[in-house]
Amino acid sequence: MAVPTFVDEVTLHISAGRGGHGVASVHREKFKPLGGPDGGNGGPGGSVILRVDPDVTTLIDYHHSKKRAAENGGHGAGAHRNGAHGADLVLPVPDGTVVKTRSGEVLADLVGPGTEIVIAQGGRGGLGNAALASAKRKAPGFALLGEPGEEIEIVLELKVVADIGLVGYPSAGKSSLIAAISRARPKIADYPFTTLVPNLGVVKAGDTTFTVADVPGLIEGASEGRGLGHDFLRHIERCAALLHVVDTATIEPGRNPVDDLEVMERELARYGGLEDRERLVALNKVDVPDGRDIAEMTADDLRARGYRVFLISAASGEGIRELTFAMAELVAQARADKEVVEATRIVLRPPSADGGDDFTVTRETDGWRVRGTKPERWVRQTDFSNDEAVGYLADRLNRMGVEIRLVKMGAVEGDTVLIGHPDNSVVFDFKPGIEAGAEMLGRRGEDQRFEEKRPAHGRRRDIQEHMEDRGENETRADVARRLDKAANSSGVGPMSYEIGSAEDPDWAEDDPGTAR
Repeated sequence: MAVPTFVDEVTLHISAGRGGHGVASVHREKFKPLGGPDGGNGGPGGSVILRVDPDVTTLIDYHHSKKRAAENGGHGAGAHRNGAHGADLVLPVPDGTVVKTRSGEVLADLVGPGTEIVIAQGGRGGLGNAALASAKRKAPGFALLGEPGEEIEIVLELKVVADIGLVGYPSAGKSSLIAAISRARPKIADYPFTTLVPNLGVVKAGDTTFTVADVPGLIEGASEGRGLGHDFLRHIERCAALLHVVDTATIEPGRNPVDDLEVMERELARYGGLEDRERLVALNKVDVPDGRDIAEMTADDLRARGYRVFLISAASGEGIRELTFAMAELVAQARADKEVVEATRIVLRPPSADGGDDFTVTRETDGWRVRGTKPERWVRQTDFSNDEAVGYLADRLNRMGVEIRLVKMGAVEGDTVLIGHPDNSVVFDFKPGIEAGAEMLGRRGEDQRFEEKRPAHGRRRDIQEHMEDRGENETRADVARRLDKAANSSGVGPMSYEIGSAEDPDWAEDDPGTAR
């Protein structure tokens, strides 16, 4: 199978890197079994960037490899160690590349060296439990997951950045003309459709240097799929002017320069978008006797129609100098009228589900659907195998007002709530105001392990209060036994503890005969 050397349209599947997961870790060292949370954050995933590279002239590199992915972010670790950032993936593209969706929506038009677009943003890294700690949640037992990177399927379409575009019938002499006025050496032969790809040549006329591109295979009916020209007409969309190369020595019956020119104009009109371009006409092959006679008879008619006409011979070089300076004049004028385009960096930000960072709630047949940038991101970052993490998510949604909105709209306990896009929703049963997560949680998502008081603490307080009423020879242990006896008579059993331990409420430094 032949390997193409020129590719001007490809479809790519782009995947940005996933953010690394945060980690739930507790600092531990000798004599510090619970030294506090020290879980690090996950690193963000790498983004995919399209960047114009002047050394790249074709999209052939993406013709064989149509799936590209950036690096994932590293996971967090204990001791406050954050995950590594995923490396960005930079894809070089030719100057003049148009980025579209599969549906045809134009995302960016990359013109100028260095111009770039972040076509897929890397996912955010998840927070570790150290970053989630607060005054109320001192030791979170969970961390947030990293977000997946954006995925998108795009179409790259190359439109050659040239100053002058050559149009004309096959074998009209476009390739010969480019070879005569530049150092380009396209394939030249005496049969139609010799040129199968657009040719580009650099021309210098006086102080002006410009580029010339031809459109191969443009014939009548090209807009309906005949020939090759319609596939390559995009390459002259950026041209400042068009040059009609007309064959005055064709041997095909029924053809003449005026009719050929009208056919080309009709095809350009059907393609659209080229009506405002300046036109020049080059009557080629005047080195052939019959060709010169036909050119001289036709030139006045074309000039009467408003065209600037040049009689040339790409083979002998006749009229080439005048033609190149006329093209240079048009190019210089177009450049003077055009604003300077600086290299830009475009960040593609897809619109959020609701147009902002808030949220929307809609009633559907399947239940209540919640859409919004923040709720959907929070769901993606939640580890649903961890009850505390689920409780934290419920609290965030509640503080945002999701539960209140649902209740106002008529949602009742047990209704189905779907968060996210219909193709990838997370489904909940609506239970407003309930406690979620482990039983030790007070408010949802808050860790009460450092807030609750141990039973022995209350017992020691009771003993201390009754020490003021103790008898003359009564020790602290006697007071404790008296309180236990009273508790037994009320049906409440004594607590269990190890004598002499930190849980022992009967021990006190001033008790005689006691030691620790």
